[in-house]
Amino acid sequence: MKKLAIVAAGGPAPGINSVIGAATIRACLSGVPVLGIQDGFKWLSEGDISHVVPLTIEDTSRIHFRGGSYIGISRANPTRSPEHLQRTIDALERLDVGMLITIGGDGTATLAHIISEKTRGKLRVVHVPKTIDNDIDLPDDTSTFGFQTARHVGVEIVKNLMVDAKTTSRWYFVIAQGRKAGHLALGIGKAVGATNTVIPEEFARGCPVPLSHVADLLAGSVIKRLGYGRPDGIVLLAEGLADCINPEDLARYTELPRDHMGNIHVAEINLGEVLEKVVKERLASLGLKATLISKYIGYEVRCADPIPFDMDYTRDLGHAAARYIIEGGTEAMVAMVHGRFQPVSFQDMKDPATGRPRVRMVDIDSDRYQIARSYMLRLKREDFDKPEELARFAAAAHLTPEAFREQFFHLVKDEPTNPDGRVG
Repeated sequence: MKKLAIVAAGGPAPGINSVIGAATIRACLSGVPVLGIQDGFKWLSEGDISHVVPLTIEDTSRIHFRGGSYIGISRANPTRSPEHLQRTIDALERLDVGMLITIGGDGTATLAHIISEKTRGKLRVVHVPKTIDNDIDLPDDTSTFGFQTARHVGVEIVKNLMVDAKTTSRWYFVIAQGRKAGHLALGIGKAVGATNTVIPEEFARGCPVPLSHVADLLAGSVIKRLGYGRPDGIVLLAEGLADCINPEDLARYTELPRDHMGNIHVAEINLGEVLEKVVKERLASLGLKATLISKYIGYEVRCADPIPFDMDYTRDLGHAAARYIIEGGTEAMVAMVHGRFQPVSFQDMKDPATGRPRVRMVDIDSDRYQIARSYMLRLKREDFDKPEELARFAAAAHLTPEAFREQFFHLVKDEPTNPDGRVG
């Protein structure tokens, strides 16, 4: 019987070991031998088949408690050249692999599809979606595995920062991972009751935005908080915001890392430090001084031990992936919707415009986002409509109400004045 190989690629996420363990157990009970491909596609793409380990029930039955990856992981991408892709396929054939389970994000899903097409059905391929960004377009708002654990651990970190902020009268600008979407930043910010949370989806209709606009948005939170007598606060910021800000503005404050094609590497931009500096400058222009500290959350949450939700969820995913592929399934992503396994074909995952898997963004028109937004302490349209509130915040900024309106009303000018308080 052909072997089943399991490979984890991309960045770590809590729950990888649960998928590996459950898939291995399901396959072994069906009499299918299982191989663990070490370090992602790093070695296979070089034609090296020595970095492979047999997986057994005894080896994997208790690995689901721990974070990280039992078989390692890497971002090596065999599609970077036809030669590397062919070496990968040849290596799998030499290993007598007839079934491949890939664990990864949208990039790995694309790679899985390419391998499936290239082998013309000889190699069955099933993908298990993994990313703490939660941005793979799964059905019915189903989270990607690892997201709930990452949020949980992130919340614990930010809870401590909130106590520190209040104790020391300072502000923390916390940057949460999320290349394109703001799910993790919003999930942490909403759960802890952060002073403000800013995500890229807010600016989707007007991207790119001036850096000064984002600076005013954050300065507005500091000023509003001061108006209520508090010199401290916590802001959650999605790293994908860097992609929404005018790059020429960013370039005045930091070097923009680019790849060989000239594309900006968002994750490598020191967004927190840039915003810390520009907001300090904005406040100083008003005669205000605040202690601002930037903090990044990403590596701390990627390899955390999974919480029970993700242990349960990922064991379902691993079992379903192995069962589906052993029974003849292929070219699909595994999804669990309302407790039921649902395969999503690689073709259905594609965005016709890009040819890559669709990215799931935060729906800013949803009640879940609107409720989160209603609790944020940021300048709102109603603050400018109430003379007593306008006077309060203007005084905190050392401005007249008229001058305050002139400098900050641009933040809310497009905000609808709905009777139920919803914002766009």
